[in-house]
Amino acid sequence: MSEWSFITTHGLVLASIAKHPRSTAREIGDMVGVTERTAHKIITDLEEGGYITRTKVGRKNKYTIHPDTPMAEDANDAAVGELLVMLGWKRRHRQTTNTAT
Repeated sequence: MSEWSFITTHGLVLASIAKHPRSTAREIGDMVGVTERTAHKIITDLEEGGYITRTKVGRKNKYTIHPDTPMAEDANDAAVGELLVMLGWKRRHRQTTNTAT
C-alpha cells in the first residue's frame, strides 16, 4: 500500500515553520520527512507565494507567517492561518504598548 497524506509537503513545511519559526531548513526537513534541499525549495516557494517572510538573524533565519494570505485564488476567502490553527498553531498576537501620557 502506498503512503499518502491529506496535507502536501508545502502545507507540512508551513505548519512546521509556524510551530518552530527559528528552525533551520535541515530541522524543518527532518520534521516533515524531506531532504534539506527539498525543504529549502519549499521555503522559497512559500516565500515567493507571500505565505512567509524570511529574516536573517545572525547565521540563522527567522520565519514570519502571514496568516491572512489566501490559500488559493479560488479558495473562497480561506486564509492560510485558518489551516494552521486546525493543525495546532497558536497564533501569537503582537503586544502594543500604550504610549498615551
